[in-house]
Amino acid sequence: MSLEHTTDFPPPSAPLPESVPEAIAPPSADVPQEEPRGAIAEWTITILLLLFLTTTLVQAFVIPTGSMEDTLLIGDHLLVDKLAYAPAGPVSKYLLPYRPVKRGDIIVFRFPVDIKQTFVKRCMGVPGDRIRIVNKQVYLNGVKLDEPYKVHKTDYFDSYRDNFPGEPNVSVESGAIDMLTHHVVNGEVVVPPNYYFAMGDNRDSSLDSRYWGFVPRENIIGKPLIVYWSYDAPTDQLTDSGVSVTHVFDLVKNFFPKTRWKRTFMLIHGYPIQQ
Repeated sequence: MSLEHTTDFPPPSAPLPESVPEAIAPPSADVPQEEPRGAIAEWTITILLLLFLTTTLVQAFVIPTGSMEDTLLIGDHLLVDKLAYAPAGPVSKYLLPYRPVKRGDIIVFRFPVDIKQTFVKRCMGVPGDRIRIVNKQVYLNGVKLDEPYKVHKTDYFDSYRDNFPGEPNVSVESGAIDMLTHHVVNGEVVVPPNYYFAMGDNRDSSLDSRYWGFVPRENIIGKPLIVYWSYDAPTDQLTDSGVSVTHVFDLVKNFFPKTRWKRTFMLIHGYPIQQ
């Protein structure tokens, strides 16, 4: 799935206990014998299990845009933990590491404008937080943030992007209009219950909450765990819904030189924002 598809590894099954062989009488002709399970049936069950675990535990995504540079790069292939933010059950909450979404977490979520798309951004505000941006500097609950992960790749200041909230100078989505109309108090955006404010680390080139509003809690899929492969490919090849012939030829020709080997198996961590 473009991130904006998937591999899972089911736990090995425990070996069956060995039993002591007994003398077996020849089967009666009147007793029907069980047919041995065919190879096709075995593979069908295996594939169904893989699909179940893939969609339940871990899922793979690829980064197609530069909105999270330099934390995540175009062509990074990620494994995403889908259990991290899952609702805890009465028993599973003691067994699995469920936890709430925190400020500074990198989150994977369904795009509120089009849930068929999947986005990855950094959570900058949780319910109740107050956020404003002054000349590219983020203030959270009145405190100027230290953000070693963010980058700015333009020298100029944009009146809306870099001084937020304000009057939009570009077309924004209805969610952003609602946010600016109903959730701004004393020049700060106030995050409502069950919603989150998300931004890209590449602040000058990120389509984020400034332009489409808050992320609903139910849209959050999980958090990225690891970059299992990173390949230097352009956005158009990574967002092609079918099999890109150009991308296949590029892989065959340039797999080794264009693979970012230093990023292979790189762990992905959030940055705790203290308040």
